[in-house]
Formats: sequence, C-alpha cells, structure tokens
Amino acid sequence: MHGAKRVIANASRFDPSGRRGRRLWLAAAAAAVVAACSPQGSGDGRVTAGKFHAIDVTGADYGTDFRLADPQGRERTLADFRGKAVLLFFGFTQCPDVCPTALSRAVEVMRLLGDDGTKVQVLFATVDPERDTAELLQAYTTTFHPSFIGLRTDLERTRETAKHFKVFFAKVPTGSSYTMDHTAMTYAFDPQGRLRLAIRHSATAREVADDVGLLLKGR
Repeated sequence: MHGAKRVIANASRFDPSGRRGRRLWLAAAAAAVVAACSPQGSGDGRVTAGKFHAIDVTGADYGTDFRLADPQGRERTLADFRGKAVLLFFGFTQCPDVCPTALSRAVEVMRLLGDDGTKVQVLFATVDPERDTAELLQAYTTTFHPSFIGLRTDLERTRETAKHFKVFFAKVPTGSSYTMDHTAMTYAFDPQGRLRLAIRHSATAREVADDVGLLLKGR
C-alpha cells in the first residue's frame, strides 16, 4: 500500500512503570509544535477545508471490519465503537519505539481535540499474540491512556486480520529471542465505522488531530 512503512524494532521489554511511555508522550507533544511547517496545511499548521494530511482511502475494499478479543475476552468489532472516530494500530508490546510513539501521539491527538477527544477510540491490535497476553495488553495500553483498548486473537486469525488490513508482519530472530517486523501505519475510521484514512508514522499529532476533527464533523 502506498505510504506504508515497514519497521524493525528489537525485542525490548515493556516497562510497566510507564517511564518510556511518558518520555515518548513528551516527544509527541514536541512534534505537534512542528506541525505549523506542514506544506499541506493552511500556513498555521491546520489542514485546509475538505483535505486530509493522511492518505485518503475512502471506499477501500479492505479494512472493513475485524473480530478480535479485548483483554476481558469480549469479541470486539467496529460496530462496538459506532459514533466515535477509531484509530487502529497494529504492533506489539515489546516494540521499543515505533508502537509507543504511535500511542503517545494518539494521547496528544485526544488532548488537542479538547472535548472531542472523548469521541475518539484508540485500538492497539497485537501482531505478537504468542507473547502479548490479555493481561499484558491491558497493562500496556492503559499505561498510555485508560480508554485505550488492546486487541488480540490466535496467530491464525491475526494473520487473516492483518491480511485484510494490508498489514505486513513477520517474526525476526534476535539471538535467543525475536522481534517483529511490521507495518507502521495507523488506520482512522469515521463515526459510521468506515475506513477513511491511512496515517503515516511520520505524521504529527497536530496533523492527525486536524484529520480526526474533520471525520468527527462528517467530512
């Protein structure tokens, strides 16, 4: 898919104290300040009317839905989040930088949206179900924000779901352990549950907030 980025992250252990998450949260906030330099904006860092910073994939025949379990074991689909803009990212809890950066950016996006931040649901779908247990996903996602939800399933359905979303992932050996090579793209769905945007990993929080704001306004 155009704009998709494959990244390799080493198998660093998740820090349950949240120190890494908080550092990256601050980094995401700093990145938002730079958004004013965006060539796609109106000059003040905000997106011009009717245009998106992200890749517009409206009408795509992929990424239409999923069936994954939350940490409480409940099967979730997009219908569960109708009425909210959904940000969906595929990653793994032992990812040392790409995944924490994406989730920290999402926290900043919600802050930038103000009251509309409550109309955003962030979902983190693991591509490493062998290690990412329900308990670990719960601890990991809530380190960033209490409303974030981790999703998982068995390896076979993980592969099927990733294929449906055009997400690449692969296990990469690292000595006695392994890391995951995976697509670093966030998908955005409008409040009607339709896939609308593919957000690049390089996008700033300000750019994402502008795009999500347009989705919430029915653009």
